[in-house]
Amino acid sequence: MSLAPGLSTTSRDRPWTAIFIAGLGALLCVRLAALCWNATDLFFDEAQYWVWSERPAFGYFSKPPLVAWLISAATEVCGPGEACVRLPSPLVHTATAIAVFVLGRRLYDARVGALSGLAFATLPGVSMSAGLISTDVPLLLCWAIALVGFAALFETEGLWPALVLGFAFGVGLNAKYAMAWFIMCAGVYLFLTPERRRVLRDYRLWLALALGLVLIVPNLAWNRANSFATFTHTAENANFGGTLFNPLKVLEFVGSQFGVFGPILFGAYLVIAWRAWRQRLPEPDRYLLAFSAPILVVITLEAFISRAHANWAAPAYVAGAVLVIATMIRDAEWGWLKASFAINIALLLLIVLGTTTAGRMPSPVGRDPFARTLGWHDLAQATQAELAKAREAGHPFAAVLSEDRATMAELLYYMRGEPTPVLAWRRGAPHDHFELTRPVTPATVGPILLVKEGADPSPAAAAFTSATKIADLDLPAGDNARRRVTFYALSGYKAQ
Repeated sequence: MSLAPGLSTTSRDRPWTAIFIAGLGALLCVRLAALCWNATDLFFDEAQYWVWSERPAFGYFSKPPLVAWLISAATEVCGPGEACVRLPSPLVHTATAIAVFVLGRRLYDARVGALSGLAFATLPGVSMSAGLISTDVPLLLCWAIALVGFAALFETEGLWPALVLGFAFGVGLNAKYAMAWFIMCAGVYLFLTPERRRVLRDYRLWLALALGLVLIVPNLAWNRANSFATFTHTAENANFGGTLFNPLKVLEFVGSQFGVFGPILFGAYLVIAWRAWRQRLPEPDRYLLAFSAPILVVITLEAFISRAHANWAAPAYVAGAVLVIATMIRDAEWGWLKASFAINIALLLLIVLGTTTAGRMPSPVGRDPFARTLGWHDLAQATQAELAKAREAGHPFAAVLSEDRATMAELLYYMRGEPTPVLAWRRGAPHDHFELTRPVTPATVGPILLVKEGADPSPAAAAFTSATKIADLDLPAGDNARRRVTFYALSGYKAQ
C-alpha cells in the first residue's frame, strides 16, 4: 500500500496550487502589515529572547538557541524595533504552511495539500503566534519538514529523505526539546504498522538520527558547561513537584485546544480519533494520527498529573490539520470545512484588530486583555527618569536591579540605549538566564536603583544595609489596567 497515492502531478493540481499560493501570500501581507501596526509592547518572553539574541550562543538557560538566532538575523537586517524582533514569526509560519502543503500533496493530492496548508495557516493558535516570536514558531516548521522526510523514506530509495529528516530533526531540537516527541510518534506509527517496520533495517533512518544528534551536540556541550541548566529548567517546568492529579486541569487543557486548533477542526479531530478505535484507517490517515494523537494523549496526562499549557501540544496540529482536511474532503463535508475557514479567518481578523488597537480603545471585556504586553515602555521611561534625577543630584546609580525575570527582560529591551547596567537579584542557584549571566554581586560598587513591580516588601532590599523607598508609581497597562511599580535606593550589599 502506497503512502503517497496522490503524488503524481496532473493538470488538476495547478489550480489548487495557485489558490494556495494566492491565499498564503494574502495572509502573509496581512500579517506583515499587522506587525507594523501592532500596538503592544514585547511580551517578557519576547524581550528575553531579544536579550539572548544580542549575544548569540549555543544555548540559554531555559531554551535551546534557535529562536535567538532568528531574532539576531532579523534585527541585523531591519533594526531592534518590536516589528523586527517579531518578523521571523510570520515568515516562518508561511514556510511551515508550505511544508504542510507538500505533506498533504505527497500523502493525498494537491487539493488536500492546498486546503491543509491554508487551514494550518489560519489556525487560531497560528494566527496568535504569528504576531509574537516564540520557540514554537521554528519548532513547527521543523516538525512539518521532518514529516515530509520520514514519509518519503517509504517511497524512494534516494538519500535526500534521510538528509531532510535528519536536518529537520536536529534543527528542531535546537528550537525546542519538544522535537524529541517525533521519535515517540515514529515509534507509535511503526508499532501500529508492521509492514513499515522494515525501515528499521534501512541505514538511511539511522543516518537521519545521527545527523540530528550531531546538530544538537553544540547545545549539549553548552549545557555541560553550564550545569545542564536547560535540561534542569525543562524538567522543573513540568511541575511534577506541585499538586498532583488535577481533573480540572485536564478540562482546561482540552478546552483550550478548541481555541488553538479551532472549534470545528478540533471537534472533527476528536471524531476521527474515535473512529480509529473502531475501524482501520487508510494508510496516510494512520500516519498522520500517529504523529498527532500520542502528543495530545501525553500532554493531557501531564495536565492530569500536574499541569499543561495550551501550546504544549502544538506539534500535533501539523499532522492534525492535514488529517482533518483530508477526511472532510473524502467525506464531502464541505459545509463544515467552509464554516471552519470562516470562523478561523474571523478570529484571525479579530486578533489583528485587537493587537493594532491594544491600549487605544476601551476594552469590551473589562480589563484590557493585552495588559500583560502594555506599559513596559512606560516603565522603562520611568526608570530612566529616576536615573536622570540621581545624575543631576550628583549621586548617580551604579546599576539597576530587578527581582523578577519579566521586569528584567523588559528593562533590558526598552532601556537598550541606557549605559547603566541592569542586574538580576539572585539567591542560591540561578532560576533564569539573567541570574546565571548578570547577577548583582558585592563587587557592584555604588548605590543601586531597585525597580520592583507591586507594592509588597522587597526581599532584595533586605540584603542591603540601606534601603530607601524613593517612589511609587501606577503606570497604565491598557484599558482598566494599571502596573504598580516601586523604586528603592539601595546601598551596602551584604554577601549571601
